[in-house]
Amino acid sequence: MPKTAVITGITGQDGSYLAELLLGKGYEVHGLMRRSSSFNTERIDHIYQDPHTPDRRLVLHHCDLSDGVALVNLLRDVRPDEVYNLGAQSHVRVSFDAPLYTGDVTGLGAVRLLEAIRASGVQTRLYQASSSEMFGSTPPPQNEATPFHPRSPYGCAKVMAYWSTVNYREAYGLFGVNGILFNHESPRRGETFVTRKITRAVARIQAGLQEHLYLGNLDAVRDWGYAPEYVEAMWLMLQRDEPDDYVVATGVAATVRDFLQAAFATVDLDWERYVRFDAKYERPSEVDALIGDASKAKSLLDWSAKVQFDELARIMVESDVRQLTDELSGHRVRVDR
Repeated sequence: MPKTAVITGITGQDGSYLAELLLGKGYEVHGLMRRSSSFNTERIDHIYQDPHTPDRRLVLHHCDLSDGVALVNLLRDVRPDEVYNLGAQSHVRVSFDAPLYTGDVTGLGAVRLLEAIRASGVQTRLYQASSSEMFGSTPPPQNEATPFHPRSPYGCAKVMAYWSTVNYREAYGLFGVNGILFNHESPRRGETFVTRKITRAVARIQAGLQEHLYLGNLDAVRDWGYAPEYVEAMWLMLQRDEPDDYVVATGVAATVRDFLQAAFATVDLDWERYVRFDAKYERPSEVDALIGDASKAKSLLDWSAKVQFDELARIMVESDVRQLTDELSGHRVRVDR
C-alpha cells in the first residue's frame, strides 16, 4: 500500500512543493486548510485539478490548528504514516502586530497537533517546521547546538513548538523531528515577504508600472536557499531510523542589499536608482545575521543546498517577469507611482 501523509499549511509555499514531492513518490496526501470565504489554493491547483492525478491521491480537509478535537478525528480517520506541520502565521514583521494570534497558531497550534497525535493513538512520524528565527541574536554560524535567543513573537512561538516536539519525543516516544530551516524562497513565496517583494518590484519597474521600491533594513544578513530543495530535506528526516533535529541551510551569507543587486542585475537595472528607505518596514527588534551550518544534514541525510542566493534571485525575477507578461497580455494591471 502507498504511504499516507498529512500536511498542515498545504496551500503555502512549502506545503505546495512538499505535496508535489510526496505525490511524485506515490504517497496519498491529505492537506489541511482553514475555512475561508474565498479560495486560497492557487499554489496547488495544478496538482489538485490535474486530470492525470487519481482523485484520492490528494485530498483537502477544512481543519484548523486551533481545533484540537478536529485534529484528533482527522488523524483517526486518515491514520497517516507521516505528518508535516507547516501551518503557521509565518510573517516575522506581522507577528509584532499580531503576537497573540501568532502565538496561538504557530506555538500552541503545534502543541495541539502533538497532543492530537498522542490522544488519537495513531503511530505516525511528525515533522515540525522550526525556524532560524529561533536563534535571533545568537551570533552565526548557527547549528543544532546553538542556543536560542528569539527576537520576535514569531521566533518565540517557534521555540515553543520546537521544545514541545522534543518534549513529546522524550515523554511519549513520539517520532518527532524539528527541521530548523533557514530562509528559503521561490516564485511561490508570498508577495509581502522581502525577497518576493523585491523580485515582483523588479518585474514591474522594468515594465514601467512602478517607480520605486520601499524597504527597511538593507544590512540584515540572511542565508537564502531554494524551497523545493528544502522540502526534500523534510522528507529525508522522516526516513531515518531515529528521530532527531536538523539545520537546513546553504551556509552562504548575503545581505538584503546583495539580494537586491542580484535581482535587479537580472534585468540589467541599477537597484540604487529605484530603492527607497521606509522606517515602517523595520522590526522593533532586528535579527542581524542568520547563517546556517548544515553539516549534520549533509552527514546524516546526504542533503546539501545547490541553489545559492544569486541564482535564486534570478529564478524568482524571471518567474515574476513571465507572470507579469501574462497578466499584461490578458488584462490591465495597477500602476504603482
